[in-house]
Amino acid sequence: MKEISGLEKALGVEFKNQLLLKQAVVHRSYLNEHPDFDVSHNERLEFLGDAVLEIIVTEYLFYKFPETPEGDLTNWRASLVNAKMLASLAEELDIEQYLYLSRGEAKDKNSKARQYILANAIEALIGAIYLDRGVVTAKKFIKEKLLVKLDHILTNKLYLDPKSKFQEKAQEEYKVTPHYKIISESGPDHAKIFEVGLYLGERLIAKGRGSSKQEAQVDAADKGIKKLDW
Repeated sequence: MKEISGLEKALGVEFKNQLLLKQAVVHRSYLNEHPDFDVSHNERLEFLGDAVLEIIVTEYLFYKFPETPEGDLTNWRASLVNAKMLASLAEELDIEQYLYLSRGEAKDKNSKARQYILANAIEALIGAIYLDRGVVTAKKFIKEKLLVKLDHILTNKLYLDPKSKFQEKAQEEYKVTPHYKIISESGPDHAKIFEVGLYLGERLIAKGRGSSKQEAQVDAADKGIKKLDW
């Protein structure tokens, strides 16, 4: 566990109350093993940070794109504040080394649950910045760390979900609509795994797996995008 002052440097924010910063990186699981720890877990800060992040991003998009319909703005906002994007930001800032996790959570590095822990930590840190330094500093942090990614998102149409993006590109490149077929189902009813094929005409482009047909289709579309370099 690295010194919390290193986290201040990573964020580019100097805290008046370092206990608030420390709380932002405490996962609930850590307190199960350390019930006498000096601060609580980060879920209340995450709750606050989620709201702060949403209003700041919304306000930015509202004024930056005065002619854009709200449906498009909603998709753009979602692409900036979703768990995948926030977890990616946490990795860029190397937040993981500062997290207080239980031994079990600390070992489980590659799961979807870890992505959510990282994303939630970013929201909690935004909540802590807002409480400690105010809305101006919170805006500065969000603008410098997150809103700078918007141009890349718009240029590459990353605001589209993989299925929508693949369909749009398939119609643009080949004038065909992709379709999906279930290749196999495995596992018990309460924990089924679906394997789905993504096709352009009769051509199999990619296979995807997931715990639902929709999840498998999204996985196949994501792989198809990468395979065709879209």
